[in-house]
Amino acid sequence: MDDLQMQLLLDLHRSNFRQGPGGDAETKRAMELAGLDRSRPLKIADVGCGTGASTILLAKELDAHITAVDFLPVFLDELHTRAIDHGVAERITTLNCSMDALPFAQGEFDVIWSEGAVYNMGFEAGVSAWRRFLKPGGKLIVSEITWLSATRPAELQSHWEAEYPEIDVASAKIGLLERHGYSPEGYFALPVHSGWRITIAPCRAVLMRFWSGMATATRPRLSSM
Repeated sequence: MDDLQMQLLLDLHRSNFRQGPGGDAETKRAMELAGLDRSRPLKIADVGCGTGASTILLAKELDAHITAVDFLPVFLDELHTRAIDHGVAERITTLNCSMDALPFAQGEFDVIWSEGAVYNMGFEAGVSAWRRFLKPGGKLIVSEITWLSATRPAELQSHWEAEYPEIDVASAKIGLLERHGYSPEGYFALPVHSGWRITIAPCRAVLMRFWSGMATATRPRLSSM
């Protein structure tokens, strides 16, 4: 991506409340389905936080300190301004960093949260690399693009296999989590209103939805890192 393309990307997304699919209702649903403990302080990493829609909601809903990670400083600046406006700035630390080079310690976090972002690194690479940062029994809450059925139009299949070869059905993603030492607890498909509409031919549009899942990390095993 050249400088012009990057600037266009920033101009397009900086003012958006969210940089990906989903909404506050879906974030709250994921919190409830994950059974996050509201009775004690939590340490959370929000990886690929963008301008902080989920970060701020987590800070408001939970007794938590959140490390908000993004590789674009301008997004983190926007997040900080919004956090001040919402009265939660003291609960959030921003970190300008690539998601594939996180400087965290092993077992540092109770929760790793990532909405609409892990595809930048690749789902398997992300869930594998991030697991070591979770405490035993820690939670991974992550959204990932998946197929919602076993069949789809050939044009759509070809497009997404070229754009994101890891795309698969939810059951395959769950199996991958298990192979990397997680105990999957639940998932849901984001509703139609929170997806992206993609036109693939004249007069035909397909709505893609993102899969949201949460899993508990088992005690670390070197063989599955």
